[in-house]
Amino acid sequence: MGQRIVLAIALAVMASACEKKVGGQTIAVVNNEEITAADLNAELSNSNVPADASKEVRAQALQRLIDRRLLAQQAKADGIDKSPEFLNQQRRATEDLLINMLVSRQVNTQQLPSAAEISKFEQSHPNLFAKREIWTLDQLIYPLPKDAATTAKISAAKSLDEIAQALTAAGLQFTRANKQFDSAMLPANLYAQLNNLAPGEPFIAPGPDKAVASVITARQSAPFNPDQQRQLAVTQMKREQINQVVGQRLKDLKAKAKIQYQPGFGPAKS
Repeated sequence: MGQRIVLAIALAVMASACEKKVGGQTIAVVNNEEITAADLNAELSNSNVPADASKEVRAQALQRLIDRRLLAQQAKADGIDKSPEFLNQQRRATEDLLINMLVSRQVNTQQLPSAAEISKFEQSHPNLFAKREIWTLDQLIYPLPKDAATTAKISAAKSLDEIAQALTAAGLQFTRANKQFDSAMLPANLYAQLNNLAPGEPFIAPGPDKAVASVITARQSAPFNPDQQRQLAVTQMKREQINQVVGQRLKDLKAKAKIQYQPGFGPAKS
């Protein structure tokens, strides 16, 4: 009997020791899962809310955390966390997070470019700076034709009206609309191609199942002011530097890595 009493007491002590309680850094407990002050600060940060936000705002953020924790617990109870779909997406999310943090570390170690480097960059990217324009586009949005003849007619068209005629002849419906477009959104090489098009000449952007044919009908000069221009130049330069550094890092990693492919899944031989 004595041993049973001792065992019962020991089990009770173990259970109480495992039970989570609020206090210290633990600001809430949801079905024995802790929510810490760090969790709340991360929630505020992800919502672009300062850590010194009002008590009411912090309480609302905590309720969002609790709601999410309850739903996640239910998902686990339903076995979703053991499903292949969840495990694949979890692996992808973890990889994305690791890569983003790796890139962030690279960003933090980059030196600011000099004034001469910034000036050279601005001159080599006129569509971003001195020659930045807002274009008015006349557009046709249409499904990709399935026959080669219609595709050839569209490719040879010299105007949107000719494209519309080819689509109508093929029985394909399309919509026509106007859109404003910032030339700064274009890569330098593509900007040069579009900037040299003849007046009224269309250019086509194909998608998975639809394409957009556009004609530039108006241009409005829209250069940035000097402060905006410098800030944008520095941002773009850092982005290019990061891409180069990460690209070289990946190249080095691939050279050292042991990668095996099942037949038929490897990269195409050049």
